[in-house]
Amino acid sequence: MLDITVYKIAQIVLMARELGRAEGELRAFIDRLTEEEQASLVAVMWVGRGSFEAEEFEEARRTAFEEATTPCADYLIGTPHLSDHLENGLDALGLSAAEDEDDLIRGG
Repeated sequence: MLDITVYKIAQIVLMARELGRAEGELRAFIDRLTEEEQASLVAVMWVGRGSFEAEEFEEARRTAFEEATTPCADYLIGTPHLSDHLENGLDALGLSAAEDEDDLIRGG
């Protein structure tokens, strides 16, 4: 289903929460993702934002691929409440980044 790991999404969530000081790191991290990972990431955000339902995830991912006219990092960093949308999207898909976030915060 996802072409990106929940762990990577957890890293992005944490960086997005600290956007003022982590924007460069977040941008570089997203830029290093494959196109498939980026499309899945955008699709998770769209589900969390309510643009697509969880059952429409495959359609959201296809749409992300087809409509990728802006660099992914620019698009996501310009999205208000990015971290919330990613967490909500994971929840809607029956996934959670909470444990991964905790591990990352503790330095694991």
